[in-house]
Amino acid sequence: MANYHFTTKDFEVFNIDGLEPRMAALIDHIRPKLNNLGTHMSAFLTEHTGDVYYPHVAKHLRRKTNPPNDTWVAFATHKRGYKMLPHFQIGLFGSHAFVLYGVIYESPEKANVAELWQQKQQTLRALPEDFIMKKDHMKEDYTLMRDVTDEELTAAVRRLKEVKKGELLFGKVYPPEHPALKSDQAFINELEETFLKLIDLQ
Repeated sequence: MANYHFTTKDFEVFNIDGLEPRMAALIDHIRPKLNNLGTHMSAFLTEHTGDVYYPHVAKHLRRKTNPPNDTWVAFATHKRGYKMLPHFQIGLFGSHAFVLYGVIYESPEKANVAELWQQKQQTLRALPEDFIMKKDHMKEDYTLMRDVTDEELTAAVRRLKEVKKGELLFGKVYPPEHPALKSDQAFINELEETFLKLIDLQ
């Protein structure tokens, strides 16, 4: 039984119609893995950053009609929430799993992060070509770093600072057939390697 990596059955949860049926399947099949990943990777981040990280598993409590299109566990240095801070995420849509680090529009830290990333353009540019840039965490859309021009990267960081709804995240995605999703150990190894690269963005 998979304790950490996502399987075909997990991705198929997002094909289930209706809020209650999808949530029931999500709770049964995906949430235990998010809890396990939260425990493992929060300890990893704490060890490798020197800051204490706490896991926050999505509960989707505000949803009353529409079923969630994705789910995740987020990691932040605040025990009671993560949206206000730059944070890490592990999660999945129906089309792919994702690992991300960045800041979303709710955060009052956006301007500070943007200023840091303006100074760290070379670090952003040095992310592997198969990493991604994402400007809306709620959508499945993303751009591979190999396709992001220097001008687009600069504009994305500027937008994060100047636009109220602006947000920006970097990371990696994994379609269901990706080798990293073949076993728990393969996924954990991949996550740790990816997180180490994303830690450089802090």
